[in-house]
Amino acid sequence: MRIDRIKFVSELTRQELTQKKLAEMAGVSRATINYIKSGKSCSDEIGNKIADALHVPLEKLLE
Repeated sequence: MRIDRIKFVSELTRQELTQKKLAEMAGVSRATINYIKSGKSCSDEIGNKIADALHVPLEKLLE
């Protein structure tokens, strides 16, 4: 799956989260967050972890 990088960055900014903090909250590496932020695809599991950590529906983050 591909998370929309603009929606992703907007949500990080709106919640005033750093990549490091989101990585900790989602239980993934900061490198994974950076990978997604650069527009790369991720697994369904990672996408769901990120959406859960941000407290938003996954569909809100998808392209």
